[in-house]
This record gives sequence, structure tokens and C-alpha cells, in this order.
Amino acid sequence: MLRSKPVPCRIVTDQLRSYPATKADIPELAQVIHIFVKAAARVNNRAENRHQPTRRRERQVCGFRDARRTQAFLSCFGPIRHPFALPRHQMNAARHRVILKERLGTWHSWTVSSAVDDAI
Repeated sequence: MLRSKPVPCRIVTDQLRSYPATKADIPELAQVIHIFVKAAARVNNRAENRHQPTRRRERQVCGFRDARRTQAFLSCFGPIRHPFALPRHQMNAARHRVILKERLGTWHSWTVSSAVDDAI
């Protein structure tokens, strides 16, 4: 790709004053159009806002296509999420797996026993 077009057609940057000076130092970029964009114009840029909590939640539920199914799942999963949401940053991976395995075992035994009680 670089062989066919080694120099970009245009460079889009914010209004930092050091960019034109740096561009002037590189002879290949002398003919490239330099477009300045105000920082406020990038507020809605998802690539730059990916780390924000709202975008993180969006990425976590990106598998849900239907809003009704998403709401149904979240309303069911919300009350039981707390036992499985472990503070991973406070423990190593091995400890996290052990605790999660214990909690999943407890959950499984509880759901199986309640299913048996319902069947009786």
C-alpha cells in the first residue's frame, strides 16, 4: 500500500502549533494539505472516547441486537451479577478463578435444588 501512495493526501490534526513546524521539516510532506480541526469537533469520535465508561458498557453489550432482549437479559441478570463481579484488579488470575469457581458451584447447587423443589 505504501508503494502505491507513500505520501498521504492530507493530514488532519488539532490546532497544536508544532504540527506545521514538524511538517515543514519533512520534505516529503511539503505538498500535503494540512487540515486543522477544533478539538470540540472530535467530541463524538468513538475511537478517541473508547475508554469512557459509557463506551465500555456499549462494547460489553454489543452482542445484543434487539433492545427488548437486551433489557430482558439485563433485568434478569442485574440482581445476580454482584456475586460474579469480582474485583479483578485486587487479585491475581489464579485466585480469581478459584473464587469464581466456588461461586459458580454455589450458584449451580442453588439453582439445581430450586429446580428440584419446583418440580415436586
